Amino acid sequence: MAQKKEGLNGMSENEKLEQAAEKAAPAPAKPAKADKKKDAKTEKKSKPGFFARIGKWFKEMKSELKKVQWPTKKQTINNTVIVIVCCIIVGICIWLFDWLAGSVIRALLDLFGKG
Repeated sequence: MAQKKEGLNGMSENEKLEQAAEKAAPAPAKPAKADKKKDAKTEKKSKPGFFARIGKWFKEMKSELKKVQWPTKKQTINNTVIVIVCCIIVGICIWLFDWLAGSVIRALLDLFGKG
């Protein structure tokens, strides 16, 4: 178990550092209400418009798509063939289970009668 290094007054070094940082950093001054209104107006004016934001989004999207490592033609064809084969195998399995379940139900109905 880790032990705290304590000084003469029983505080650990971390607690001393935190208290020193609190004393060194003065509390931020609160702006007056008039300043808040000014900040809100300048913030509203500095916010880009709707179409500017859309343009920025497309520009960023284009730069991100340039960073993508696209698969080669051979990799794309290979992956496509794998997906098609897996779909066929799963389809055959579902068809077999459906046929088996249908056969079992038909046999039970024939055995115990239809009524």
